Amino acid sequence: MIELPVIPSERKKRPDWLRVKLPAGPEFRKVRQLVDNYKLHTICESGSCPNMGECWGAGTATFMILGNVCTRSCSFCAVATGRPNEYDVDEPRRVAEAIKLMQVKHAVITSVNRDELKDRGAEIWYQTVMQVKENTPETTIETLIPDVKNNWDALIHMIEAGQEVVSHNMETVERLYRAVRPQAKYERSLEQIRRTKAYGQRTKSGIMLGLGETQDEVHKAMDDLAANGLDILTLGQYLQPTKMHHEVIEWITPEMFDNYREEGLKRGLKYVESGPLVRSSYHAERHVNVPI
Repeated sequence: MIELPVIPSERKKRPDWLRVKLPAGPEFRKVRQLVDNYKLHTICESGSCPNMGECWGAGTATFMILGNVCTRSCSFCAVATGRPNEYDVDEPRRVAEAIKLMQVKHAVITSVNRDELKDRGAEIWYQTVMQVKENTPETTIETLIPDVKNNWDALIHMIEAGQEVVSHNMETVERLYRAVRPQAKYERSLEQIRRTKAYGQRTKSGIMLGLGETQDEVHKAMDDLAANGLDILTLGQYLQPTKMHHEVIEWITPEMFDNYREEGLKRGLKYVESGPLVRSSYHAERHVNVPI
């Protein structure tokens, strides 16, 4: 059993730079109604994202396909873990219609891990992107895909439907994988990014900070990602969803996030989005124009 560090309660108090407004306003209510009416899942809600009010208030959301129960048990994630129900083959149509009704210019689509499926859910991924493109060809798409566990045929099917950005999050530094992502492998995720780049896609990944990593370890992760063809990196502060999840070991200052942005660019990454409230899909529309 892996023991997580016990941190004095005063260190866990959220600093002022991490305070956000509660979701409100007519556009927020409109998006919530559409999500509810179409029986869709969003990582905004399932992942307890601090930017939900800002993004939903602007009429955008990050859709989560293939259900809302994950086969993985990562210590940082608020999404439910268990045995998922059979996936809904009508989900791609509902996602595409909701995106059209919301008049989304840039859509982000993600999913839970479906390790029990032979194709890891690749066909639903493919159909979702295709139907969004057919319904609203002007909408650009980022797909934030899970670890395919070496099923490289599934990976190709997930990324061949015409999306503009393909993202796969590393989540943390190599040393912390066993504690943070026990069912994932650091080298396997790097290979997934490398294969995605080799296919000709614009590649993106994200790392959470404040889990106990060192600056040198973050720099090494940047070097590894650049060496494996990553174009875009997001860096944000880890926030503990519940008392049952990994504790916040450190609050990273805005100044340190600025420093990491500069380091990432120096190390060969083309674009680095870095800040306490940054999440994978935060300001994702900016990443479509990053040169491949």
